[in-house]
Amino acid sequence: MGLKRKLKESKPKKGKKDVAEAIGSVLKKEEDESVTAEASMTFSSFGLDDRLLKAIADVGWERPTLIQEQLIPLALEGKDIVARARTGSGKTAAFAVPIIQKILERKATSNVQCVRALIMTPTKELSTQVTSHMTSLCSACSMEVRVLDFSAVKDVKTQKALLADLPDVVVGTPSKLLPHMDALGKQVEFLVMDEADLLFSFGYEQDIRQIIASLPSTYQAVLTSATMTDDVKALKKLALHNAVTLKLEEAQLPGAAQLAQYHIRCEEEDKFVLIYALFKLRLIKGKTIVFVANTDRCYRLRLYLEQFGIPTCVLNSEMPVNSRCHIVHQFNEGRYDYMVASDVADMGGHELEEATDAADGAGKSKKKKRRKEDKESGVSRGIDFHRVANVVNFDFPSTVDAYIHRVGRTARGWNKGTALSFATPKEGHLLDEVTRVLSEQMGGDIMKQYEFRMEELDGFRYRARDVMKAVTTSAVREARLAEIKAEVLRSKKLEGYFAQNPREQAALLHDKSLHSVNVHSVAIKDVPDYIVPPTLRGLNYGAPLVAKKKKNRNFSKTHVTPTQKRYQKKKGDPLQSFAF
Repeated sequence: MGLKRKLKESKPKKGKKDVAEAIGSVLKKEEDESVTAEASMTFSSFGLDDRLLKAIADVGWERPTLIQEQLIPLALEGKDIVARARTGSGKTAAFAVPIIQKILERKATSNVQCVRALIMTPTKELSTQVTSHMTSLCSACSMEVRVLDFSAVKDVKTQKALLADLPDVVVGTPSKLLPHMDALGKQVEFLVMDEADLLFSFGYEQDIRQIIASLPSTYQAVLTSATMTDDVKALKKLALHNAVTLKLEEAQLPGAAQLAQYHIRCEEEDKFVLIYALFKLRLIKGKTIVFVANTDRCYRLRLYLEQFGIPTCVLNSEMPVNSRCHIVHQFNEGRYDYMVASDVADMGGHELEEATDAADGAGKSKKKKRRKEDKESGVSRGIDFHRVANVVNFDFPSTVDAYIHRVGRTARGWNKGTALSFATPKEGHLLDEVTRVLSEQMGGDIMKQYEFRMEELDGFRYRARDVMKAVTTSAVREARLAEIKAEVLRSKKLEGYFAQNPREQAALLHDKSLHSVNVHSVAIKDVPDYIVPPTLRGLNYGAPLVAKKKKNRNFSKTHVTPTQKRYQKKKGDPLQSFAF
């Protein structure tokens, strides 16, 4: 309907003012109609298979995000795509949905079973997450579309055995996929490179070149990333042909209406005092990820918080992949509200080293040793932590990109979030750089100063100092030993060994308790009113913060229901139970 026709139907009165009002009302009506049409966009608008639509409904996705609205139709048309969208915008589903749809269409016309899609990710955790997402989307057609994750399988022979079953989609890091390209690359139709800006920086360049050289001459490629770097442009030239570039959001983080960002300039000791006060006084509510600079800081901060009755879990690149995935699963389930994490790969490649032994009588430090870390691990990039309300940068990130990807763990999708960053005088220039870049991208004063009177936290400071002294290097070492022991006891590969050697398992189970921190008073977990700032007294901060446990639905042995009585009577009658 044209503008002239709409104006005629509106019948404006004579006069310039009336005509202008009529034009304005018509334009406003057209704008409202376009907004309504955009809001009514659903996944069924893409013409997807009914089984895929059912799985999407089961997952709980009501409508597609912006990246999904733009990418899915182009992918269904068979175009190569480079998609740049901020973290948490739904990029995984944007490429997973069209891949599953096209595989279902191929199987409707062909009986050939082969690997049709390769998905490359920079980290094992992201591979596991992508596999989980795709498995959920295949819930209604699991017999038709099978997904294999190489991330947790170390043995090449086991990988070959799993690959012999010819899954439809294979997910893994480039180093995991490369040894099997002779078997994988014959009939691959889809190639996805997720978090592409990390693939080269993680040292996968040669692996990727060999993988692409093994692929058929024609295939469809999708490249997704949160940032458009030179590495992404190099990958685009290497793997894509006449690609469509989707650059949907100029800002790499959500706006102030969705993501509130604050900073505090403080001393090193103030960090520990503040995090203790903020958690115990419930000034930070909801699931929270606390980022620190290295692995030792992870364990030190966890032990520190646990002395005040604040249970936390730890995630870092030195943990085995099974442990990392287990921790992510527990955090997403809600077993823990606080996670302390470090990500070496996003921290500018800082190497973890043994701390100096200050107790050495000669005053000499021990020779520094490098610890083994998993180069295929990532914490602040790609992993979809569920319903994270807050991100706390306990140690300020070393680069702007690291800040963006850390803070991107919250305010994902349509959810809101808060980011709080501590900055010591040595980290002040990093804070200034992040503030400048974000102000240029998003406009205005993005990072606001978090107002807090440190002089009112003297009571917390005295307690914090006592606990900081108790969390020694030996306590951190024992905490890490306890983690290793738990991993050994949880290992499936050692189940057979422990079954044949029960004394070995008993020795581990009854070993002395580790990670003990000597704090003089147990009452330190409580918060008496006299140390609470006057403006905050009366709040519900007294309830203990405990790790959530699954409800025990078993009835007490002394309580027997009528149904149980009838069952026991039937079981005791040999004519009914046939048990003699």
